[in-house]
Amino acid sequence: MADTPTLSVTMLGAGQEVGRSCCVLQYRGKTIVCDAGVHPAYSGMASLPFIDELDWSTVDALLVTHFHLDHAAALTYITEKTNFRDGKGKVYMTHPTKALHKFMMQDYVRMGSSTSDALFSPLDMTMSLASIIPVSAHQLITVCPGVSFTPYHAGHVLGACMFLIDIYGLKILYTGDYSREEDRHLVKAELPPIRPDVLIVESTFGVHTLEGREEKELRFTNLVHSIIRRNGHVLLPAFALGRAQELLLILDEYWKKHPDLHNVPIYYASALARKCMAVYQTYIHTMNNNIRSRFAKRDNPFVFKHISNVPQTRGWEKKIAEGPPCVVLASPGFMQVGPSRELFELWAPDSRNGVIITGYSIEGTPARDIMTEPEDFVTLKGITIPRKISVDDISFSAHVDYSQNAEFIEAVKAQHVILVHGEQAAMLRLRSAMTARYKERDEDVKIHTPRNLETLNLSFRGERVAKAIGTLADKPPKTNDVLSGLLVAKDYSYTLLDPRDLRDFAGLTTCTVTQRQKIVLGVGWNLVKWHLEGMYGSVEEGLDKDGVPAMRVMGVVDVKHTGEHELTLEWESSSSNDMIADSTLALITGIDKSPASVKLTTGSHSHTHTHPHADPEDESSERMRISRLAMFLEAHFGEVEFHMPEVSEEEPELGEDARDASLLVRLDDAEAQISLVNLTVNSANDALKKRVEAVLDMALTTVSSLSESFVSGAPVVAEDVGLSKEKADVLLPATEDIEEAVDDLEIHA
Repeated sequence: MADTPTLSVTMLGAGQEVGRSCCVLQYRGKTIVCDAGVHPAYSGMASLPFIDELDWSTVDALLVTHFHLDHAAALTYITEKTNFRDGKGKVYMTHPTKALHKFMMQDYVRMGSSTSDALFSPLDMTMSLASIIPVSAHQLITVCPGVSFTPYHAGHVLGACMFLIDIYGLKILYTGDYSREEDRHLVKAELPPIRPDVLIVESTFGVHTLEGREEKELRFTNLVHSIIRRNGHVLLPAFALGRAQELLLILDEYWKKHPDLHNVPIYYASALARKCMAVYQTYIHTMNNNIRSRFAKRDNPFVFKHISNVPQTRGWEKKIAEGPPCVVLASPGFMQVGPSRELFELWAPDSRNGVIITGYSIEGTPARDIMTEPEDFVTLKGITIPRKISVDDISFSAHVDYSQNAEFIEAVKAQHVILVHGEQAAMLRLRSAMTARYKERDEDVKIHTPRNLETLNLSFRGERVAKAIGTLADKPPKTNDVLSGLLVAKDYSYTLLDPRDLRDFAGLTTCTVTQRQKIVLGVGWNLVKWHLEGMYGSVEEGLDKDGVPAMRVMGVVDVKHTGEHELTLEWESSSSNDMIADSTLALITGIDKSPASVKLTTGSHSHTHTHPHADPEDESSERMRISRLAMFLEAHFGEVEFHMPEVSEEEPELGEDARDASLLVRLDDAEAQISLVNLTVNSANDALKKRVEAVLDMALTTVSSLSESFVSGAPVVAEDVGLSKEKADVLLPATEDIEEAVDDLEIHA
């Protein structure tokens, strides 16, 4: 392969995991980092991406897709605790993301300040916020010469975007978390108008398909209502921003339609959410038409009529827990600490209560653990309590499911697809499913699933060279020769070899799959042969190694008479052989219903019939084949002459081509000679030669039976299986029989 620029993709986080998203792109001396999050299941330094693996002073741009902690919370540590400031790097995110990121980080610092493993101080956070450059969707931003990017709406949460990055002409689309379904307040993710070379896409749900929005909302509201009816409390663990606003819109509308619920309070247990609600009202213009139209009518959808904030008094959790039925949206969604964890511990022993997990839960978090419905649960104080509270999972997670993700990936049409932000099993299943989809359409799209710190190198320019080795290299190819073999790729070097050389050169082994199908059929052996010859032209009849009568169809499928009323089909499996076996099976199973079978077997007689479409087996076969060929040529060119030159002793010895029996075609003043030995066309007129060659090819296909024209896809290892010959070999007799074969033909000589 030629020495060409290479794109290096390194996952410092979210490589075969969900959490601490951080993707490093390096190309032609430029470095772009996408996202910088923490892992919710860990704390302190362990929650950070593998930041020591990169010289942060070399970073040209750091792009943050949205405000969620697993995509943005490590930003302050990178800008203030590494050598990022020593370089010329800049930080970009959309306007809503920057506004919400501020409140998210204030809350994150407050929660971490009480522990000994706090990553940074409030001052560090303030300094980091000041360095962020806000951008708008569809705004083309030039970072430095040769490097630019454009944000596109990604759905998911307010302000979320995907970045189309251009580095010296190489285009990379990084989606971050995205949603292709429009919900109650957000637009769905856009499909960028430009086709990228590389797509880096989330794989959170793998091949899992989620239920539709309307069905999901109905199931959710019915479940909430049923828990209220049994005099229980409803806990909805949710992050303060994002899905919480969606759930509030759903609940507020449902309460409005059900007056019997008006005395049941809905509490929103998040001081952070109260602060951020002003941001949602500020960026109404970035939401969908439903929200914008309501706001234009002075109906602010984020001023809720049936939802109130929890009382700001110490011990409010216990008071609510001991009070009448209610619904509480409490953060955080993963239930590590905070109101959602405290309420769960208070309500867990009562079977009337219910918790509904409404978002994606990361492995190792309490929200994921309780989905297995354990019998007991360990509190933050280390006390084991019984778990009798009902647990349900209704995902409102604004991530794409399999069908949406697959549709988007195929629509983007990137040459390379890199799956990130997914647990290993889900990611690998998605890769297998997408690989199969592309294989069906014969599209060459590479799908990658890099692990953390595993650098993926992709080259896009330069000619790929494959070395032919082994049997393929024994005979040097000539111009326009076609080489057929297996292409083996390893470490970006390509090798072409014969399948039989796999063991010697690649250390791989091959096997042959033999398939057998037994059929119970109440017809005679000769009748089966008659039908097979009618379909395939000719069959080979004999005995197999066990002495069982057998017929071989098209050289690949053996039909054996294994019992009085039993036939067994046996063949070595391949795509072509399987098709022949299927057609043979269909033909045989229909013999006893065939009108021709009824006609043949109505009266008893000692002789056998030959099918009119069967290939002749006597000396007339040569005459018939040549006659068919001549008739086909006469239909296109008119009169056809048979030519057999005589060689006298006085004449000098002629070349072999000159002595070939041939058919002579004349058109106007030009003529073309068709050799009946090797079926080559000779003519001084190029136009006539090409036309005769085209007609001759059609003629060979038309006059040959299936058995004659089929070339078997031979198995890799098969010493006792012969390959079918080419059409030219089976169509015509040997040279010495040609003159005798044409004696009785009405061909002008």
